[in-house]
Amino acid sequence: MSHISYSELKEWTTCAWKHKLNYIDKIKQFKGNEHTAFGSALHTVCEVIVQDYDENKKSKDLQELFEKEFLQNLQKIKNSSDNIEFSADLLNSMRVQGKHIIQFILPALKKYFGKFEMVSVEEKLYESIENDKIDKKFKGFIDLVIYTPDTKKFHVIDWKTCSWGWDSRKKTDKMITYQLSLYKHFWAKKHNKNYKDVTTHFALLKRTAKKNNVEVFKVTNGEKKIGNALKLLNKAVYNIDKCNHVKNRLSCYGKYGVCEYYKTEHCSWGLNG
Repeated sequence: MSHISYSELKEWTTCAWKHKLNYIDKIKQFKGNEHTAFGSALHTVCEVIVQDYDENKKSKDLQELFEKEFLQNLQKIKNSSDNIEFSADLLNSMRVQGKHIIQFILPALKKYFGKFEMVSVEEKLYESIENDKIDKKFKGFIDLVIYTPDTKKFHVIDWKTCSWGWDSRKKTDKMITYQLSLYKHFWAKKHNKNYKDVTTHFALLKRTAKKNNVEVFKVTNGEKKIGNALKLLNKAVYNIDKCNHVKNRLSCYGKYGVCEYYKTEHCSWGLNG
């Protein structure tokens, strides 16, 4: 393994054995579903909006782009899996909801940040992890980086599609916010910037919300929190390198259901009850 991403780190934290099965053995590869197709399509629209934000893009053009991307994403998923089945009702709802959200994206950014300059979209990170014993890279893609001249700060932003929104617990969840901790650290390292000149934010694109369909909020990431995120990253890299793939029985039943490897030949704990 020459690199590790935030998604891999998150899965390793949940269960190191599951991480091995997915990322090292590559037994199962998630092909996507309605929600990932929806999120990817909206991400594409967001990219167009922020890159052309000085131009008055027609809402109809953006809606057509969303529909095209959404349908293409669904087709790619169907082509990659023989067993996938989509919910027609959910797809119809998503088509309407996605087109509705589009109109609020740019106004939400302008209201929150004021005047801003676009720095980068989908910027790749591939930076060395500070570890004397193991030569590994951190890999990631930052959805959006903007600069506000009045505050002289850079803002790292990650789009998140969701249903109605996030509660306060999720907004402050350590593992979720570590994504932005690591993005801030490695983006600042890549561009030789001080932490104090970089802020981090999630931008929620809410499908089923009755109002406030785009919500931007700041995630505080100081030196201590970033340091803790880096410690966890180094711990994961070390254990993966040493083949310490410990099973976490507590993750067999998660908030999203039973682990797909539970009671299969790939997990002896499941087979042994």
